[in-house]
Amino acid sequence: MAYGSNTANRVKRMEGQLRGILRMMEEGQSCKDVITQLSAVRSAVDRTIGVIVSENLLDCVSTAEGDAEKMNLAIQEAMDLVVKSR
Repeated sequence: MAYGSNTANRVKRMEGQLRGILRMMEEGQSCKDVITQLSAVRSAVDRTIGVIVSENLLDCVSTAEGDAEKMNLAIQEAMDLVVKSR
């Protein structure tokens, strides 16, 4: 699967957020502020997983060429990925 620049940018943004969280911890910022930022990263990870799974599903379904068995398999694999990410 090819990942678009939007997906890579999402991950880079999360990387920056995590670095910011480490800096907050080193500076002794409040627990509430650190947890708020960690929750934001978790939410961003969840959204990115959703984007990747949906893009992959669309790609798999479009290459199934009307084969119901292939489409059902692609959908099941996508659902398995979503469940696994939880």
